[in-house]
This record gives sequence, structure tokens and C-alpha cells, in this order.
Amino acid sequence: MNIRFKFLSILLVFAVSARFSTAQVASSPQSVVLEDYIREGLSGNLGLRQQQLEVAKAVQTLREARALFYPQFSLAPTYSLAYGGRKLQFPVGDLLNPAYAALNQLTGSDRFPTDIPNVNEQLAPHNFHDTKVSFQYAVYNPEIRYNHLIQNSLLHAEEARLELVTSELVFAISEAYFRYLQTLQANEVLAVSHKTLAELLRLNNRLVANNVLTRDAVLSTEYEMAVLDQQRVEATRNTGIAKAYFNFLLNRDFGHEIVVDTLLTGNFSTAPGDLDLQNLVSQAVSGRSEVKQLDQTLLAAGYAQKLQEKSALLPQVFIGGNAGFQGFGYRFAGQQYLLTQAGLKWDLFKGFERRAKIEKARIQKDLLQIKQTETGRKIALEVTESYQNYQAAVQGMRVANAALEKARAYYAVVESRYRNQNVLMVELLKARNDWESAAIQKSLTVYQLLTRQAHLRRVTGDLSYRYP
Repeated sequence: MNIRFKFLSILLVFAVSARFSTAQVASSPQSVVLEDYIREGLSGNLGLRQQQLEVAKAVQTLREARALFYPQFSLAPTYSLAYGGRKLQFPVGDLLNPAYAALNQLTGSDRFPTDIPNVNEQLAPHNFHDTKVSFQYAVYNPEIRYNHLIQNSLLHAEEARLELVTSELVFAISEAYFRYLQTLQANEVLAVSHKTLAELLRLNNRLVANNVLTRDAVLSTEYEMAVLDQQRVEATRNTGIAKAYFNFLLNRDFGHEIVVDTLLTGNFSTAPGDLDLQNLVSQAVSGRSEVKQLDQTLLAAGYAQKLQEKSALLPQVFIGGNAGFQGFGYRFAGQQYLLTQAGLKWDLFKGFERRAKIEKARIQKDLLQIKQTETGRKIALEVTESYQNYQAAVQGMRVANAALEKARAYYAVVESRYRNQNVLMVELLKARNDWESAAIQKSLTVYQLLTRQAHLRRVTGDLSYRYP
């Protein structure tokens, strides 16, 4: 029995210790499994798909703005049938026929007509068509030019927003995957601890049967097993929640199985301390997607201000025309016509409307500049906090490694003394709990380090952790 108990103790050492390297950590290993999950998440996430559609919509808006630079042609045939309504009545015959008759008598001829009818035409044209091709072209219009520049900047802003959503999704998937692996590791530690307690319970029952120990040793061990079973239930619940959340990010069924990368925590290679905080802050302030988005939005605001200023000072010049056929009866012989136009529109006074629009655009630009400065400071603070958290996680990893080794060594000593009846069981249980706590804490520090490193990459705008 003692040999089996010792074997289980050694198994607990390997199960807790062997999965974690004691090497110092600066950069997490590349996980093929995680990369595949990130690609899957980027291809199926609904939030990312919405932002992709926003970019596509901005592209079409830009095309609309670009179309205004080209001449516009349109075919516009119309045909009218009219009955009733207002009429144009004029007694031309009543006025001219008597006069022409008198003239014919005086001249002794019939040179002047005497049967001229009165005018009785309806104003709405009947059996009338106007078949034409219309042409219009803006020779100079500052609104068209600056509107195109505005839409182009807004498109780049939406693309930066897409990059931001992608970065946040990559971090969320990575964090959720690390959390899931952490819950699995906690379950594994508790499972091995349960086996150890079960073996201890069998040993205590044997010692009680041989009158070496009293019954309270068995009851105490059974209580510890009950507490451990409660912890395992809670750990299983945490695993289910982490699994559901990870599958939610990947737009999959919540119960879908997740592949575990067993090599993820064993390949740390470079030592910490080679990261310079000022360089990280500079990289983030210049390269973060939020900064790019604000830069493009600020550029669009500047174009909007120029649009209002140019429109207030300069006129719009355009040319156009119509070519086609017009007349009664739908026929084309003798009905052709051509009309060309050149026009100018210059707003001389509109109740100071332009002045208000210019001031409004300037205020919007000032607001964005203030927001840009504020965002830069927030990013610098965010990078600083993330950097400090990462360095703390590195140090915590070292401490956890040392604590686990000491707890393991202490448990081995206490277990040996317990088998020789040199210590009380309460001291053995305490050593076992310390060992279990150190193992779980080691698991926490490993995945906390991975999570904080992923967060540091995100806040610095590091694109190397994004998988297309």
C-alpha cells in the first residue's frame, strides 16, 4: 500500500510540474491550433461580418461620389394625351374676316382670306411627344471634389475600424482559449488530488483496522474528499462556461468540442526584459487602429470645412443640353431640335447660412483634434498598464515555479514522515492542500501570462498576431 501511495504522489508531481517549463517567458509560442481557431473566428464571426459590410457600403458611397465627376446622359421620352382642361380662346376670325372681306371689295380681288377660324386651343397638348437625350456636366463644383475626398477618408476610417474589430476579436478568441485550457488544467489537478485522497482514505481505513489510527482520521479524510468533490463540480461548471463562450466567439454550437494544444505552454524561448516601454508606447500611438480611424475622420472633417469655404467663395459652373424630337403626332420628320445651355450658380447671400456651416465644420474639426489628443494619452496609459501587468505576470511565473517546487518537496517529506507515523494527518492534509494550491496557482500564472502577452500585443497594435 505504501508503494502505491508513493507512486501516486510521484504521479501528482509529474502531472502538475511536467506540463510547465521553468524557463522565463517573454513571448508565447506559435500555436497552430489557436491560429486555426482564430482564422475560423475571423471568417464566421457575425460582428466582424457586420463591419465588413460597413466597409463595403462605404466603398459604394465613394463610387457614388466619384460618379459626379463624369457627364450625365439620360434618355427622356414623353408622350402626352390631353382631354378638356383650360383653353386658349381668341376671336381671330371674327376680327379679321370682315376686314379682309372689305379689302377684297376695295381691291376687286380675293387676295385676303375670309374664312379664318377663331383660336380655340386647349393648353394641355394632345397627341404631343418630346423624345430627347439630356446631357449635363459640372465644369467646376467644389462640393463634388471635396465630397469625394470626404468619402474617401471615411472609407479609410471604416477600414481602420474593421482592423480594430479584427484585433479585438483575435484577442477575445485567444483569451477565451487560454481560459478554457486553464479550467481544464484546474480539473486535471483536482482529479489527481482526488486520486491521492482516495488512496489516503484507503490507507487510513487500513491503519484504523489495525488499530494504528482512530476513526477520526477516516472521517477527516472523507470530509476533505467531499470538499474536493465540491471544488470539482465548480471547476466543471467553469469549464462548461468557458467552452460555451469560446464557441460563441467562433459562431459555433456551444457544445462543440475544442482541440487542446498540449504544447502551448511548453515552448517559451526568449527571456523577458527586452521590451522597451517607450518604444511600445510610440508604436501604439502611431499604429493603433483607433488612431488611424481618428486620423481619417479628422481628415474628412478638414475636407468638410474646405468644402463650405470654397462653396461660399466660388460659383458652380455647368453645361448641359437636350437633343431630340418634339411635336404633335409621334413622328420624327421635321421635329428635330437641339438645345445647349451653360450656367453658373453663385450664392451671394443666404442669410449667413454658409458662415454657420463653416463654423460648424471648424468646431467639428476642433472636437476631433481634442479627441485625438485624448485618445493618444489613453493609449499610452493602456500600453503602460498592459506592460506593467505583463512584467508582473513574468515575475509571478517565476514565483509560482519556485512555490510549486517547494510545495512538492515539502509534501514529499511530510508524506514520508506520515507513513512512518511521525506527523499527524492534519499536517499531511495541509501539505497536500498547499501543493494543490501551488499547482493551481501555477496554472493560473501560465495562462495569465499568455493572456497578458496577447493583450500587450493588441494594445500596441502588433499585427503579427492576426491571422487572415
